Amino acid sequence: MKEKISIVVTSIAAPNEALRELAQGCIERDYNFIVIGDESSPAEFHIAGCDFYGLEKQKQTGLKFAQSCPAKHYARKNIGYLLAIRSGASVIIETDDDNIPSREFWSQRQRIQNAAVISDSGWVNVYQYFSNRNIWPRGFPLEYVRSRTPDFEMLDRAEIDCPIQQGLADDNPDVDAVYRLTLPLPQTFRKDRKVALADGCWCPFNSQNTTWWADAFELLYLPSYCSFRMTDIWRSFIAQRIAHLNGWSILYNSPDMIQKRNEHNLLRDFSDEIPGYLHNGEICDALEALKLESGVEKIADNLKVCYEKLIGMSLIGAEELKLLDAWLEDLKEARRRASDG
Repeated sequence: MKEKISIVVTSIAAPNEALRELAQGCIERDYNFIVIGDESSPAEFHIAGCDFYGLEKQKQTGLKFAQSCPAKHYARKNIGYLLAIRSGASVIIETDDDNIPSREFWSQRQRIQNAAVISDSGWVNVYQYFSNRNIWPRGFPLEYVRSRTPDFEMLDRAEIDCPIQQGLADDNPDVDAVYRLTLPLPQTFRKDRKVALADGCWCPFNSQNTTWWADAFELLYLPSYCSFRMTDIWRSFIAQRIAHLNGWSILYNSPDMIQKRNEHNLLRDFSDEIPGYLHNGEICDALEALKLESGVEKIADNLKVCYEKLIGMSLIGAEELKLLDAWLEDLKEARRRASDG
C-alpha cells in the first residue's frame, strides 16, 4: 500500500522561498503540507498546496493540546503532527521555513535501510562521518567534541529498521552557538554516506529535516516548558532511548536540504543553550538508567516515565505532564479518526 506522506512546518514568516518550494513539491507528489503559525504570523497567509493554521484555526481543531500549549513556542508544531496523523499520514517529514529542499529531498524514503551501523560506542559525533572539519551537531555535549569516532571503513553494514531518520543540511547546518561564534561556515557535507546509531550510542538529532514512520509517532512530542533551543534536542534523547529499547536504530542521511538560516541573535542562542551545555550528558545517563518496557504498545508509558525524570531533574517544568497527557489523548483520537476513514 502506498504510504501517505505529510510535511509539517511551524513558521511565523510570510510565504518565502523554502515554503513555496515545499508546497510545490507536495503538489507534484500528492503530499499533505501543513504549516503551523503563531502569534507573529501574517494575518493573511496563502500558498497553493499548503494548509495553514493560525492560532484561531488551531483552537478550532478540537485538539486538547491546541487549547493548552503556550503561544510563542516552537512546540506548537505538535499540533501539525496531530493534524497530519488525523488525516491518515503514515510518514511525517518535519522541517523548518529556512530549509530549502534539494532534488534528493524528494526521493522515496525507506524505513528499512542498508547502512553502516555503530553500537555500544557511547557519544558519537555523526557529523564527523560527513565532514573532515571539527564540527558537531547542536546538542552534542561539549566535553566530547574532541573524542574520536570509530573509523567509517571499520563499521559493519546491516539491514536495519529505522523509523526515525535525520537528514543533514548544507550551507548553514544545525550547529550550536559555540560553533557559530568561533568556527567557520558555510559547510558542505559528504553525499555518499548513511550511518545508523544502534543501542549503546548517543547523538542528538533535530526537528529541521527528520522523517518519522507511524510506529514512532508518539516520540514526535516536543516539550514546551524548557528552552526553545533544547526542545527538539531533549526530545531526540528520549526518542533514542525508547527507539533502542525496541530494536530500532536512528539513521543519519547525507544532506538533502540547504539551510538559509533565519536571522538569530547568537548570544541569545548561547544563553538558551546553556541548560544543554551543562546537562546533556547527564540527561542521557539518567535516561539510560530508567527501567522501561519494550514494545510499541509501551511507548506512551515510557514517554511519561522519561518526562517525569527530566521534571525531577528540574530541567523541564512540571506543567509539561498536563500537556503530554493532552498530546497522548489527541494522538489516540487522531489515529482512531484516521482508521475510520
